[in-house]
Amino acid sequence: MSHIKHNKTEKSIDIDIAKQELRLFLGDSLLSSYSISTAKNGVGQKMGSECTPMGQHIIRAKIGEEAAENAVFVGRRETGEIFSEELRKKNPDRDWILTRILWLSGIEKGKNRAGEVDTMRRYIYIHGCPDSDSFSEPSSHGCVKMRNKDIIELYENVEAGIHVLLH
Repeated sequence: MSHIKHNKTEKSIDIDIAKQELRLFLGDSLLSSYSISTAKNGVGQKMGSECTPMGQHIIRAKIGEEAAENAVFVGRRETGEIFSEELRKKNPDRDWILTRILWLSGIEKGKNRAGEVDTMRRYIYIHGCPDSDSFSEPSSHGCVKMRNKDIIELYENVEAGIHVLLH
């Protein structure tokens, strides 16, 4: 499956789960490409599955505009902490959401929007994570994890409302 076709002035994001790669396009032109990590439980739509949802989405909200690199978020709010391996040792069960959040919303009713398959109500994000995390294999709880410098760059180059295809 290829990325969403748009006019030459529209940006879109294509997330290839098999390749663990996120690509940012302007029309059909590739602007940038990033290594990512999606869900260790694979793909799926259901609430509570900890799977990465498939299909067409949009970025519903951008969170963390002024946050420091490695700033820790819980419930989409900065905690005031800056991630370190020492902090990870003190909080071994935390799902580390760092630096920036791009909150996804499905646009396909019954597939990734509404009911038990609603991506936004599942709190599925594209977000930063500890740079020491593995990017060679899926390891998230459903979200799309990126290195911190990469999520900052992506965040600065996208607006809320742009299309995101997960396939």
